[in-house]
Amino acid sequence: MNNNGFSNDLLAGKTVVITGAGRGIGLAIATTMKECGAKVIAHSGRSGTANSLVDITDSVFEADMTDENSVRAFIEFVKAETSTIDVLINNAGTMLGRFPADELTSEQYQNLVNLNQTSVVQITRALIPSLRQSSSASIINTVSISATTGGSPGSSIYSATKAFVSTYTKALARELAPDNIRANAVSPGTITTDFHKRYSSEEKLEATRLSIPLQRLGLPEDCAPAYVFLSSEKLSGYITGQVLEINGGQLIA
Repeated sequence: MNNNGFSNDLLAGKTVVITGAGRGIGLAIATTMKECGAKVIAHSGRSGTANSLVDITDSVFEADMTDENSVRAFIEFVKAETSTIDVLINNAGTMLGRFPADELTSEQYQNLVNLNQTSVVQITRALIPSLRQSSSASIINTVSISATTGGSPGSSIYSATKAFVSTYTKALARELAPDNIRANAVSPGTITTDFHKRYSSEEKLEATRLSIPLQRLGLPEDCAPAYVFLSSEKLSGYITGQVLEINGGQLIA
């Protein structure tokens, strides 16, 4: 039994592909997947973050997901590593900055869409044949509480791309069900990671904390078990097309 209460062999024999695993939520997911016995093929984003994954994954590839050629190179890397994928986790994504709606440039817009939206479609599309080789595959996409709330000022396109992925996930669930491929999303609330160190002030984070029923901000380790749960046919084999909110009650739908 590992620190999250899962059996160390829960995902034994399973191959997990995860993007955005170099830090924060992605790093916590990759670590927990490995602890549950999975073979983990990871993508690391920003330069240098691959170092954090060397000891906890089976293979790692560093790529800029805003660039289509880099996305294509990652896909080819994965295909060279395995012919069968049991779990695909599209976790790469960020805000890239706070851009007021009337000041957003075409380049900023395109980079946000490429990273948070287009790369998810490209990777999923290319790896569906490998998912079909599994007896029971799972796609898990990371979205955000802002996909529902619209986010805060300066995050309109980020929020919209996450809403796109949320709807895309539900569509995949319907389309891929005949192949026994489940598709779900995990929607974190305000999680204490470098993301909020870059894009939120201490005052904003404290105001958010006070508004959360559990009276604390989330941790990456609060999110990782949800991905294991949705990866396991034993635990979630009858769950597809769902968005699992993890936010301490920040959003109660």
